[in-house]
Amino acid sequence: MAGYITRGQEKSVVLSASQVDTLVNAGSGDAALLYLLLQRLDGPITPEALAQRLHWSLLRCNAAESALQDMGLLQRSADRRVPEPADERRAYSAEELADLLENDAGFRMLVPQTEEKLGKKLKTADLQILAGLYDDLGLPVDVIYLLVCHCTERAQQRFGPGRRPTLRQIEKEGAYWARLGICDQDSAGRYLSDYARKREKTAAYMQALQLGTRPPVDSEQRYILDWIDMGFTPEAVALAYDKTVFYKKELNWRYLNGILRRWHQQGWHTAEEVAAGERRGPKNGGKPDGGKTDWMDEYL
Repeated sequence: MAGYITRGQEKSVVLSASQVDTLVNAGSGDAALLYLLLQRLDGPITPEALAQRLHWSLLRCNAAESALQDMGLLQRSADRRVPEPADERRAYSAEELADLLENDAGFRMLVPQTEEKLGKKLKTADLQILAGLYDDLGLPVDVIYLLVCHCTERAQQRFGPGRRPTLRQIEKEGAYWARLGICDQDSAGRYLSDYARKREKTAAYMQALQLGTRPPVDSEQRYILDWIDMGFTPEAVALAYDKTVFYKKELNWRYLNGILRRWHQQGWHTAEEVAAGERRGPKNGGKPDGGKTDWMDEYL
């Protein structure tokens, strides 16, 4: 167990070998730093105070906390809400932007690189967003450049050659990266490789949803990538689609996602597992799809 020991007049934070191994194997410096601070504290502290102590944004602090929860080193809180970018988006003054451009070599180098990638001169509003990604969310310059490249490539894949994303779209994706804890080149590289691998599979899921051959929009893509992470096959998604249309008379993404999350809880990820599982009945005694739909409230 973690705790204090006293050597002379000095208190020291002590971690068990298994806790250290868990932190090292996860490879998240932010999570390790947050965990050390949490062990150092003598009492409760608010998320805002934690972020202030660490000189982080609330989004970055929340991403580190989520990483610790995934490691099993921190208990999840059912009522904690992940802050959205608009919750704490700040406006940088002309003096602050000038100071970043003059005194921060990394940010100064990032601006022309971003302009070249987007094919336009950045306006003050654009610089505000770029400064927010760098200074407020705490994303390093090299990660922001990978983010810009990723968003540009995605826009061209979706809308054709020459198309560019807006800075607002890049900001939204950057906030998503921050919530995932992507804060260095290694984690960004892993995410991009994983994204490319999953993207190749999305066509089959779009067809399972009767959406044809068009590429998914961002919100659709997020759902599909989550389903791939959970282990669902396109055939299982097609079954969930059938049930959704039967009850809702149209494709309702939240309702369909609720069905799949319920199946995930039951351990049903293929069409065969769903069929066999529904014959046996849910493991937790929940209502089958043909009964009342109150159970869906938990997943929406």
